[in-house]
Amino acid sequence: MEDGTTGLSPAAAALAARCEPRVNELARRLARGVFEQLRGYAELPGDVKDVEIAATARHALRLFLRGAAEGAGPESLEYFQERAAQRAEERMPLHLLLRTYTLGVRELWGALREEAGPGEHEALAELAGELFSAADRVVGAVAESYLDEQAALVAEHQEQRRSRARALLEGRPVTGGVALDGPVLVVCLRFGDSPASGGNCRSPVAVRRLVRRVQAALDRAFSTEVLAVLDDTGGYAVIPGASELPIYTRELVCEAAGVQARMAPAAAVGAADIPRAARLTADVVRISAARGARPGVHRLDDVLLEYHLSRPSEGSARIAALLDPLAARPELIETLRTHLEQRQNRRATARVLNLHPNSVDNRLARAQELTGLDLAEPKDVALTLAALLLREAGSGITE
Repeated sequence: MEDGTTGLSPAAAALAARCEPRVNELARRLARGVFEQLRGYAELPGDVKDVEIAATARHALRLFLRGAAEGAGPESLEYFQERAAQRAEERMPLHLLLRTYTLGVRELWGALREEAGPGEHEALAELAGELFSAADRVVGAVAESYLDEQAALVAEHQEQRRSRARALLEGRPVTGGVALDGPVLVVCLRFGDSPASGGNCRSPVAVRRLVRRVQAALDRAFSTEVLAVLDDTGGYAVIPGASELPIYTRELVCEAAGVQARMAPAAAVGAADIPRAARLTADVVRISAARGARPGVHRLDDVLLEYHLSRPSEGSARIAALLDPLAARPELIETLRTHLEQRQNRRATARVLNLHPNSVDNRLARAQELTGLDLAEPKDVALTLAALLLREAGSGITE
């Protein structure tokens, strides 16, 4: 109350004052008796039960009883909030923490009833109302503080995982909790059909949810906390101790992301080899997309020739320039790419592009007319494929 009083009658204040000498006894009973019925309480360290929880119980009991008796309501919640944050840091379950408060209320109510004499029913009812109001404020503040601290701890842990993943991908040293003396699996992930799929459409909240779901899917697939750097377009995962992609991993990731995903795994030998493996997986994903392969799990052996043809060299710019005459005709480039992916089967190409086979023939003829590349010649097929890859494949995470 603003005037420094609780609004209780003298009889209710007197009843609370008579109960205050029992605070130490009640706190001991709570810490080493009543709370023992709670699942998980027995496993807590002895000093936590005998010192910290008992001290919190004494403070709460005395704060209420003295406030009721002296006309100064229990307004300060900072003590309970600090204790709640400490319990969150120690990983005490929230249900266990909150039940210590509700059981404490029940014990204090029992002590007030025992102390009440004949004719003090109204005083007891007044204290009951005050007790329930105080419990509501304290339990609410405790839950809020606990959840805030828990969220901060989770965010800190996740950022540590991301930082370790970034360091490994960039070839920087990592300390603390990462064993790199065995095999390491590196996985590149790309969501949607293009590298920027959805990048400008999702809200920050949606991105966080997507990343959280994909991270959980990876953790589930590998049965461990996967080190990952993710956003709404994809990212990289580093899994020490793993050498193969578990079955159904892609299905779990696609379900979590809500879109089709491309994944490319590669094994690394120790920490120093991780950046190389990451670059390789990025190349495999890009090349698979550039050649028109459906989203799936892609490996180097699937694109071995294309990987070789896409390697930069002194002739790369000149090869890529062979398709410059088609720059203003993207439908011709798409037809060339699809036709090569479909092993130059005009009917299969027509089905994929939803065209008549004659339209495919017309597009291919126009592309040959503009570029001089004849897909009936093996050499020109190789040059066309190399040009497509060199024009459309970007760079990896590190150069």
